[in-house]
Amino acid sequence: MDTGSGDQEQRGSLRTSLSGLTTRGRSFLAAGLAATACAYVLGQGDLLRVGMMLAVLPLVCVVVLHRTRYRVAGSRLLQPTRVPARSEARVHLRVENISRLPTGLLMLQDRVPYVLGPRPRFVLDRVEAGGRREVSYRVRSDLRGRYALGPLQLRLTDPFGMVELTRSFSAHDTLTVVPRTEPLPPVRLAGEAGGYGDSRQRSLALAGDDDVIPREYRHGDDLRRVHWRSTARYGELMVRREEQPQQARCTVLLDTRDEAWAGSGPDSPFEWAVSAAASTVMHLIERGYGVRLLTDFEGSGVDTGGLMGDSSETAGLLLDSLAVVEHSAEPSLARMGESLRGDGLLIAFLGAMDEEDAAQTARTRARAGGAVAFLVRGRATRAEDEARARALRESGWTVVLCDAGDPFAELWRQTDRAAAGSGAAEGGNA
Repeated sequence: MDTGSGDQEQRGSLRTSLSGLTTRGRSFLAAGLAATACAYVLGQGDLLRVGMMLAVLPLVCVVVLHRTRYRVAGSRLLQPTRVPARSEARVHLRVENISRLPTGLLMLQDRVPYVLGPRPRFVLDRVEAGGRREVSYRVRSDLRGRYALGPLQLRLTDPFGMVELTRSFSAHDTLTVVPRTEPLPPVRLAGEAGGYGDSRQRSLALAGDDDVIPREYRHGDDLRRVHWRSTARYGELMVRREEQPQQARCTVLLDTRDEAWAGSGPDSPFEWAVSAAASTVMHLIERGYGVRLLTDFEGSGVDTGGLMGDSSETAGLLLDSLAVVEHSAEPSLARMGESLRGDGLLIAFLGAMDEEDAAQTARTRARAGGAVAFLVRGRATRAEDEARARALRESGWTVVLCDAGDPFAELWRQTDRAAAGSGAAEGGNA
């Protein structure tokens, strides 16, 4: 994957170059001026020559570095650009001298957020004209999110270490740290809409002859699909469109209310719920579902049901959304119910709820073909969690009470057993 690059011409005002004097350069200049003043007062010619040499040396370094006219190109390659939390990504840096003059000593530094690790620094020896240098470093984050890398900075120094100038490129790259996921076993969920096998519905199978939308005949089309009425109407050979299976749909709801979750950090219940939701999304997309991701915040989310193409791209879109999801200040789950559609599966990851939230969630069961809730213990008492779970079960939800840190694959299997025990399992495999 190509990343941004830029050319940085090493020029600037003389005042900027003077501000780049290092501690050593300033010390030499101060010592030289002091020695020159003392020599003038005491009338010591030798001391005057020494003082002038000490004062002139850093100034000469400033002028030489200021008048250097070479061009340097820098680029960054991030592999990969999307990684799970607690996994590493590698960053490759390339510096190329595109001028006709060799460079001096270069110090290369890339800006990275502190959560990704220490700021990388490299010292590059003289780079010949047309030459290049390549270095790399690793970044890692325990926290999901989207992090900017860059800009790349070059520090130019003279051989004596008197002056140090910093030049920055403008290109940035973005590393997306997504929630960790785990593979899930296929289960049969209660009330699950079909979409595969004998239970799938065909959109054109239910249409009458007048409802068929024909298209032009293409080489290789089966002549048995010729639509003679349209052929006579348009004066050219027309065929029926192929029947398309109706895509199974599922809505994954994530409760993001701040008051519903206890604790913070990568091992908190909320982060566990985000990772579980990501595992569910990946599992359903791999099996051909159109997945809609919702949160309680004004029904915000992403719908992949209408996206076509590689399933990895649609999964990446949802993982990117989960990478930046944060707590909301919503007091209840009321807005969540307003955004639900009346078909397909509903899989919810819920935190602590009061009686009103439980009643609101119970009413949404009628708007879904099947409903599974993972109720995560944390802020509420065990008795309150049991009461909320019982209220949801009475309205037709399949409820799994769980703790943060529980293996989610095992909890997913429990939804299969719960559906079988209630005799409500139907549809295909999820």
